[in-house]
Amino acid sequence: MKKRILIYSFLLFVGNFSFASDKDTLSYENPFKKFERFFDDCDACGCSASGGSMGFSSMLNPNFIGVRYFYQSYQSSDKLYSNSPWYDENFNTVQIWTRIPLTKSIQLSALIPYHFHNKESAVGEQSISGMGDVTVLGFYSLLQTKSDSLVYQHRLQLGGGVKMPTGKFNETNNGSVNPSYQLGTGSWDYILATEYVVKRKALGLNVILNYTIKTENKKKYEFGNQFNYAGTLFYLFSTEKLTFVPQAGLAGEVYETNYQHNQRVRNTAGDILFGKLGFELGKDRFSFGANAMLPINQNLTGGRVEANYRWSVNLNYSL
Repeated sequence: MKKRILIYSFLLFVGNFSFASDKDTLSYENPFKKFERFFDDCDACGCSASGGSMGFSSMLNPNFIGVRYFYQSYQSSDKLYSNSPWYDENFNTVQIWTRIPLTKSIQLSALIPYHFHNKESAVGEQSISGMGDVTVLGFYSLLQTKSDSLVYQHRLQLGGGVKMPTGKFNETNNGSVNPSYQLGTGSWDYILATEYVVKRKALGLNVILNYTIKTENKKKYEFGNQFNYAGTLFYLFSTEKLTFVPQAGLAGEVYETNYQHNQRVRNTAGDILFGKLGFELGKDRFSFGANAMLPINQNLTGGRVEANYRWSVNLNYSL
């Protein structure tokens, strides 16, 4: 309950920060008001591990192509007994990602991942590797203010897309404590996304919200729908040769229950909240970024999975 209050308070802060100014002639209704019921009613009894909340864009380069690596560390236990052992799980992803302008108002975003995961178990170490699910989204710029007369500069983009079942789904992995120990969901999934940026001089706030609607795969397994959110404060330091952007914020994921043969799978819904720190460093057309995320509060798979930390690095080339 405390975590829900924290998240909702944070979103209200974002709304007030973004739209309240006696000098800015733009006026809006708090855009996060519609999420009030969601945070009151969300199912918080556990979740499957995933690599959400990483975002689809760079703070420095609005249009780019690059490579990104992120690592996730977990521990899992079946908790059948009070002294049941905990085992390490390591999720690794190398991802080609890009954001390409199609028109003045429309951008195309694509994520092409390759996973190599490993975990300990009672029978020894296990590993899987291969292509993950490719994601393609289109973003439309609904709002872009450029006038220097405004105290705050706003950018709002709405997007939607599809995650294709290019990653292998192994039915035998469903018996593991962590149901997301997979290369892909094996299903066509659909994504709704929003990205909002507000700046005042060098100080800015980036907010992302995205919701993934997941469908049943050929093995009659359906992962629960997923809601990702993140809010990141950043500050722009610029010189003639370099641009440095330190960042700090919150990120989280909320999962609904998985289904198999139209039956609910126990201990697969839940949520996790992270604190994150990072930076981006740009020179000419190139930029380098790094982020670290530590859990603030979590309830994964009914307490049978615990997230330790995540970190990522990326190298981009501006288009």
